[in-house]
Amino acid sequence: MVITAIITICRYKFFLPPRHTHTHTPVTLTPPLCPLCRNAALEGLFDGGQTPKPLKTGTTIAGVVFKDGVVLGADTRATSSEVVADKMCAKIHFISPNIYCCGAGTAADTEKTTDLLSSNLTIFSLNSGRNPRVVMAVNILQDMLYRYHGQIGANLILGGVDCTGNHLYTVGPYGSVNKVPYLSMGSGDLAALGILEDGFKADLELSLAKELVRAAIHAGIMSDLGSGSNIDICVITKQGVDYIRPYQESQYKHSRKTKYKYPAGTTPILTEKVVPLKLEVVQETVQQMETA
Repeated sequence: MVITAIITICRYKFFLPPRHTHTHTPVTLTPPLCPLCRNAALEGLFDGGQTPKPLKTGTTIAGVVFKDGVVLGADTRATSSEVVADKMCAKIHFISPNIYCCGAGTAADTEKTTDLLSSNLTIFSLNSGRNPRVVMAVNILQDMLYRYHGQIGANLILGGVDCTGNHLYTVGPYGSVNKVPYLSMGSGDLAALGILEDGFKADLELSLAKELVRAAIHAGIMSDLGSGSNIDICVITKQGVDYIRPYQESQYKHSRKTKYKYPAGTTPILTEKVVPLKLEVVQETVQQMETA
């Protein structure tokens, strides 16, 4: 029923020849067919031909611009739908000595995208003899992601310090770019963004900025099943980078308030069936080998 409806819609949308009602001869659909109609027709040809469903990913990443630099934070849980695939996943990626990037989305896409960006900026530094600017990294990411029109599942927070100041950018999977003073992304971004909006102030000190990012990531962990494990913090200043891994370990393990021990007979036995165990006795004999 669903496949027939989709094919009918595609026939009218692409001006395919209509099905005649005065004959029982089936009409063969002629190209062009839209990809949706083609995939639906292929799925109905054989069993097990359904297209794979996308897996849900979970992450909480955040960034804050403070007085002397940028603070980035992320959790360390990588999920594949309801399965925790990795408890110590590094989501803060090295780009250059003065630029780091947090990734949310598909782990493979974020890692390979940031690796490619890091390689390009390393070549620039070797040729020019100086560190790249943050806007250069943003432009490379924007061109790269826009070229694939969202097929690369990478939601990135790019932070760094260069000769023009402290910068924090967000780059979406379609190539959209925003420059912001604070930001959170991922499945736990709503809870984290509430903490950031409540505690952010201009020209924050380093200690307050680190605590704000930690609280934001912790809020995302506590309110989202896709985020969890530890909290990583990366501080970027003109003096260098302080990558703390882990900055805070998991703190949501609680002890039971009481002991759950029930006496025998608490649960009534309604029926009982005893099956005798039949064993087959096997006799073994051992013979000594002659070595002489």
